[in-house]
Amino acid sequence: MDKIDRKLLALVQLDGALTVAQLAEKAGISTTPVWKRMRRLEEAGVIRGRVALLDPARLGLKLTGFVQVRTNDHSAEWLEEFGAAVRSIPEIIEVHRMAGDIDYLLKIVAPDIAGYDRIYKQLIRLARITDVSAGFSMEIVKETTSLPLEYAE
Repeated sequence: MDKIDRKLLALVQLDGALTVAQLAEKAGISTTPVWKRMRRLEEAGVIRGRVALLDPARLGLKLTGFVQVRTNDHSAEWLEEFGAAVRSIPEIIEVHRMAGDIDYLLKIVAPDIAGYDRIYKQLIRLARITDVSAGFSMEIVKETTSLPLEYAE
């Protein structure tokens, strides 16, 4: 990956709707090499997709929570059950398996605390969980979808 690839990635991270012509103009190269580079980056899986970023609050999702999940069962069967459970709940937007005191950290969005309670009840009904605790975001200090590019090889 060279300097031009990094420039294109930086641009597309900021605005995934940029056309090849717009990318070419901003990167200072012609459209054909931009098209080829973008295609190569997509085929290599560097660019996984392009999405529109929606405002949760404008969609009525005013509560963001971080749910800590602990389990005593780490069997393949439980992992499959838990994975199916979290994938079936659209308000759970991220799930991370963790190192340390908790097993999983979930990021959820909900309209309010009653909405979170519905998500919680659905989750514990679908998956055998030992312990669940949650904290709620009061303010977003930093939020970005842009990844640092200086580590790309």
